[in-house]
Amino acid sequence: MSGDGIVRNHRAYLDGCQSIRSSVMFYREIHQAAQTLGRPNQLFADAVDARQEIDLRIGASFTRFQTMLLRDCFVLPYLEEEKKLVLSYGPCQFPTLGFIVERYWQVQAHEPEEFWTISCFYSAESGDASFSWLRGRLFDYLSAAVIYEMCIEEPTATVCQVTGQESRKYPPHPLNTVELQKRASRYFRMSSEQTMKVAEELYQAGYMSYPRTETDFFSENTDLKGITGQQVRHPQWGPYAERLLNPEENLWRNPSNGGHDDKAHPPIHPTRFSEGEPGWTNDHKNIYELVVRHFLACVSQPAIGYGTHATIDIAGEQFSAHGLMIIAKNYLEVYRFDSWGASTIPKFEVGQQFIPTRLTLDSGTTMPPPLLSEADLISLMDQAGIGTDATMHDHIKKCLDRRYATKDAHTRFCPTNLGEALVMGYDDMGYELWKPYLRAMMEKDMKAVSEGSKSKAQILHTSLQQMRHCFLDAKMQKEKLLESMGLFFERTQSGEHRQVGENVSPCNACGVSNLALKRKPDGKYMVGCLNFPQCRNVVWLPGAILEAAVTTEVCSSCRPGPVFKIRFKFRRAEIPLQYSSDYTGCVGGCDDILKDIINVCGSGGGARGPRGSGNGNLNRVRTCPTCGNSGHQPCECTLRRTQLPQPPDHQPNNLARSPGGEEILCLCQEACTLLTANTEANRGRKFYRCHSRLCDFFKWEEDQQPMQRVPEAEQRHGQNRMGRKKSTHRADVANTANLQGSRTHRGIAGDGRFVSATGETSQSGRCFRCGDPTHWANACPSRGL
Repeated sequence: MSGDGIVRNHRAYLDGCQSIRSSVMFYREIHQAAQTLGRPNQLFADAVDARQEIDLRIGASFTRFQTMLLRDCFVLPYLEEEKKLVLSYGPCQFPTLGFIVERYWQVQAHEPEEFWTISCFYSAESGDASFSWLRGRLFDYLSAAVIYEMCIEEPTATVCQVTGQESRKYPPHPLNTVELQKRASRYFRMSSEQTMKVAEELYQAGYMSYPRTETDFFSENTDLKGITGQQVRHPQWGPYAERLLNPEENLWRNPSNGGHDDKAHPPIHPTRFSEGEPGWTNDHKNIYELVVRHFLACVSQPAIGYGTHATIDIAGEQFSAHGLMIIAKNYLEVYRFDSWGASTIPKFEVGQQFIPTRLTLDSGTTMPPPLLSEADLISLMDQAGIGTDATMHDHIKKCLDRRYATKDAHTRFCPTNLGEALVMGYDDMGYELWKPYLRAMMEKDMKAVSEGSKSKAQILHTSLQQMRHCFLDAKMQKEKLLESMGLFFERTQSGEHRQVGENVSPCNACGVSNLALKRKPDGKYMVGCLNFPQCRNVVWLPGAILEAAVTTEVCSSCRPGPVFKIRFKFRRAEIPLQYSSDYTGCVGGCDDILKDIINVCGSGGGARGPRGSGNGNLNRVRTCPTCGNSGHQPCECTLRRTQLPQPPDHQPNNLARSPGGEEILCLCQEACTLLTANTEANRGRKFYRCHSRLCDFFKWEEDQQPMQRVPEAEQRHGQNRMGRKKSTHRADVANTANLQGSRTHRGIAGDGRFVSATGETSQSGRCFRCGDPTHWANACPSRGL
């Protein structure tokens, strides 16, 4: 580089230093930093990167989980205002909400309890004294009344002890970010967000130092008296600043050490004098005044007072009184935000006796703790290590923006129904994700990375694995969140089908969740997997159910268990007469009565019979109840023929007969029963059904085509299989060539048999409802029953 370039760079450097010196930082510090350049600390960078990655992964995962699960399931009162509502989760945001909810629960759980205390008051020419009972208070009235009566009978008070000593009230430590937010909230009722916004603007304008700092002590190189000298011209605190610089006043004191140093920025202090700028709001004036007065206070002597403590005895009961006389206010003269209440009491001597002016038995009730103020909340976050000094206000604001909490005019927080429901849901899961413990451990690991005792990869693996287990478990127990939200919010039409009821059995489809009883918006019941929509396993229940509830009775035959039975209450007019309207059954697939009621009345899913498209147990491939095998109808089971013979003289009264007097036969080659439909669409229509309910024969009375009994020889050799229509019926259907071509195109051969895609005849194809091979089950006339 040429000499002119060096000179130009040096002048630019000096100009930059001068500009910085006049606004925020000190020339000496800038110069020292430029002379002692070093490489950036890689460990600090790794700790920051680890924090960002952990927060991003955890926050994105849980936010998506909460939002997708809950947003569309419940009627939230402010959903119309925010169409794209996000139910966010943050590793720092949620513990912040947890503090608010926990304090609210403490307030709600408080039970007022009455107590009694004895109060003693003495008035003299030299002053008044209020004595407090050393027992404090008693919660038993009789005991308190007995002691009070003793004092009344012997009211003479004797002074037992008098002590007096000098006491000091020390000024605060130098100001850091956390204290700035707490004091601004306490003194001016400013939110932490507004405080940081105003402080940032004052910093950018050069009136105060960088407002985001953890440091609360000044280095030896800081020109504290120079900063103080800038303020002597101010009309309010200027005279006090001038006295501070006067050695004769003996007001100056080096600031105390708060013990925190972020090794990046000094404590917050004024950097330029101002009596108020034209564009400043009241918030700007208040924050600047707080920064200046706090700085002047921390370089001042403590307030000095003299405290007196007197103890008296009345009938064996002791009472005490305190008095304080301020000798020198010192820093309290300039720090108007702090006070030290003086109270004088008469001069007492040991052995002195007097009669109290007033001696009373007072009652009161215990009070709950107050809701958290913003200053209290920031203190709790700081103690638990939730967030940094520069991000705490962001976490608080996020809770308010997400409608998880509200803040009143006194800066006290109260959770909303949404915030309380979320915390309650996670609390019911057993994982205290709303507690500060997990985040505190993470912050401890971050510090270990910055110190070099742990690696970035190590803590990433540990923290993410830990939260991964929490996340997977939360997904498994997401019904807890739905249940807690259901306590506060009404369900939407789209979310009602996901309403969680009592668990019925483990889900045999996904294997990771349970099947639970649910009620749809139309009032019909179903048993569905709680892992919906990932798992769509469902058992459609009869549509005639009026009420349903899971019992503690376990089915002994269904697996995987336990499968709890359900107590049903049916609408009397919609179920067959032979069944009771109150019934307890199993939905695991073993209950033929439920299947029969579904066949007659339909299911809540719209499918007739137990062969819907779902994956629930009632919708599976049907097995023979006699032998347990599939592939044949119950009436075809040879084991049934030997085990369950029908008595030859068994003739039901309502066996159906054709107009010619012939019996109407079902697929079992047995006489049918004539029944009347009770469904809304077909109420009053008569139809034929198998009397023993072992086959799926169905036919309307007006469409009846009586089947003739098939010879046993043909049954044995399979020459006329069950489910096929009589040959005369096939001939009638096949007479028209156009119809025959149409049926072949639909996959039905000209002789009425189903054909496969290759054109081969399928012997087993037929409608499973009525046995007719000329149509599928979805086109069966009985489907509208």
